[in-house]
Amino acid sequence: MTRRPPVSLCGQVALAAAAAFALLTAATLRATHGLLPGDAALHHWSLTHRSAAAVALFRAVTATGTGVIPFAAVVLAGLSVGGTIRRRVITAASLALCLGSAQVLRYGVMTRVARPRPPLADWATHASGWSFPSGHATTGAITAGLLIAALRLRGPRIPRVAAVLIGMWGAAVGLSRIYLGVHWFSDVVGGWLFAAAWLALTVCAYLLAGRGTVR
Repeated sequence: MTRRPPVSLCGQVALAAAAAFALLTAATLRATHGLLPGDAALHHWSLTHRSAAAVALFRAVTATGTGVIPFAAVVLAGLSVGGTIRRRVITAASLALCLGSAQVLRYGVMTRVARPRPPLADWATHASGWSFPSGHATTGAITAGLLIAALRLRGPRIPRVAAVLIGMWGAAVGLSRIYLGVHWFSDVVGGWLFAAAWLALTVCAYLLAGRGTVR
């Protein structure tokens, strides 16, 4: 079986994720009362399965998916890649730019969709802005992807345990928003799809720029 070139594969992933995100966005705009299948049920489940310990845990997790922490993580990861200081600084700046530009674009989409959040009385943590797509889910997923990419740049073999733990963290950030009652399930899925499209597009750009190894 002939392997597809990495650029072609990344392009297909980017298109598929972007198309799925567009369809989900359209469905959200057309949905009755703004809710999609599963949104109300999972929100109700989170309200009825809360404990003080779980809420404290998810508050801690959700706090890592916003603000300075994601940027600090990708910058430190970038500074660990490459043999020269110049290469490390460029890599760190590129990863931070990728994350920051994604957040700007997501914010633009969020303000256009203007989907209300779940009722304020159901919140177990602070939140601001509109609901779709989830900023925490988007940031967590993109940060996780960039950290795994940094591991790949350090060497041909990625430590599986590290990659799995990073991926689990990225998913947990998004899921924490549902459990804490500040996002609908489809908000989080939207964030993940947005992140997948953005990461795949970023990898395509990296490969086309000739910085990756295309075989």
